[in-house]
Amino acid sequence: MVRKKTTVKAVNAVSFKIMPQETLGVVGESGCGKSTLARAVLGLYPPNSGEIHYQDQRIDRLSPQQMLPFRKKMQMIFQDPYASLNPRMTVNKILAEPVYFHNKSISAQAAKDKVAEVMRQVGVDPAWAGRYPHEFSGGQRQRISIARALMVDPEFVVADEPVSALDVSIQAQILNLMMEAQEKRGLTYMFITHDLSVVKHISTRVAVMYLGTICELAPTQTLYEQPTHPYTRALLSAIPELGVQKPKHLKLKGEVPTPINLPSGCVFHGRCIYANERCTVEIPRLIEQDSGAYVACHGVEEKRI
Repeated sequence: MVRKKTTVKAVNAVSFKIMPQETLGVVGESGCGKSTLARAVLGLYPPNSGEIHYQDQRIDRLSPQQMLPFRKKMQMIFQDPYASLNPRMTVNKILAEPVYFHNKSISAQAAKDKVAEVMRQVGVDPAWAGRYPHEFSGGQRQRISIARALMVDPEFVVADEPVSALDVSIQAQILNLMMEAQEKRGLTYMFITHDLSVVKHISTRVAVMYLGTICELAPTQTLYEQPTHPYTRALLSAIPELGVQKPKHLKLKGEVPTPINLPSGCVFHGRCIYANERCTVEIPRLIEQDSGAYVACHGVEEKRI
């Protein structure tokens, strides 16, 4: 038996810009390519094609040594602090490690002071720095993950579903902490989540992904008040809101296709009630609308939706 090699296109023809000190929310179903996109932006996954620029400098073809100055500027908050924090290291060592790596000449006392300062900023008692990750609650571990990202004073932070494993009250605390850090430090965020209510709370603009592509990119208020793409409308109609009368929930037909064998034309056409023959053969482009949103949909372009 001969095994056939297949290619999974986790992210396909995605293009966007993130402005300084803004928060770009990236939403979509599980498996749509959000985390892959995050890792590609940071250079953890090398892209097969395309370009990645940071402050007008192309970084996707730099060597690991050439990327070092950018590693300090670009940090990531991972989804699972259980997996991202070394269980064999104390919090003090976890937080001090990136400081020593990016500043070889720093003294032990200066590094210790820096750890204490950042721990206070994220709401964790510096007296607990000698503890191990398993001795903290989930919310505290996520605060430590945020502290680790802030230790080297970055400019750009990618947060990959940082609150998905937390209960609602702790989610609010973490989100407020991130927004406060953004205001004090002038941070730029790329915030990845599948929770649309979280995105509405923290984001400046929102990119909606489906099967590795961006189907709509819009300012947050515009997206929530005037959703344009059929997939965006279906997502927003599924959000439960207490005491709010909403239009009937839009049910999508069919199943999510596999990224191993992407459908021709628009990747959403198999589940879209507005799809026509053009949608099955021609890939839609992101086109700017009067509202300021960018939408990739033939139905919107043809004024059918």
